[in-house]
Amino acid sequence: MALLEASDVHGGYGGMNILNGVNIAIEADQIGVIVGPNGAGKSTMLKAIFGLLEVNQGEIRLRGEPITNLAPNKLVHKGMGFVPQEKNIFPSLSLQENLEMGTYIRPNNFRRMLEQIYDFFPPLVEKRHQPAGELSGGQRQMVAMGRALMAEPSVLLLDEPTAGLSPMYMNEIFERVKTINAAGVGILMVEQHAKQALAIAHKGFVLAAGQNRFTDTGEALLNDPDVAKSFLGG
Repeated sequence: MALLEASDVHGGYGGMNILNGVNIAIEADQIGVIVGPNGAGKSTMLKAIFGLLEVNQGEIRLRGEPITNLAPNKLVHKGMGFVPQEKNIFPSLSLQENLEMGTYIRPNNFRRMLEQIYDFFPPLVEKRHQPAGELSGGQRQMVAMGRALMAEPSVLLLDEPTAGLSPMYMNEIFERVKTINAAGVGILMVEQHAKQALAIAHKGFVLAAGQNRFTDTGEALLNDPDVAKSFLGG
């Protein structure tokens, strides 16, 4: 049984569909990556999974349980985390206070999870008392991911986690994603840096016009000349 599965998903905004039949499935030990051109529906698909826009056709399941159009707070209780691309930290709170905000559903686990987050993201330890708004872009992204992980999700959705980051921080975020996945968290992320993201992906989903254009392992997609020509700039 797939950890997260979306079948023939249609949906959008204001009665206009952006998603026109997307299919995605990842196992508990996998990193899934959604790539494609601007306007393909990548971020929209993550929002549909996390209950932030209405799905009007198709089904989304978490560990086999239907979760289509469930409210985000209910999805968090069921083990789903979501890190949006923007406005994903509380800038006036300290780094550690941001992490503490993530334990509202499991407050008793705060100390144990805090230790694990600092294991995942060692650069955050010495900055823990600093206002999050003063951190670098890469560090803020780590804080946002850490806060989502404080609730101990089984699957983490990441919307363009390396957007606007330097190549050094981009590579570091990808390394952290691999570490988090190895610790038992399934990952589904949208990425503009398609080649680098597919290089760490177990499953890759290339969307265009709100539909799957290609679905395969990350390695197979990187080596597919049609994918390279149309979507990877090569």
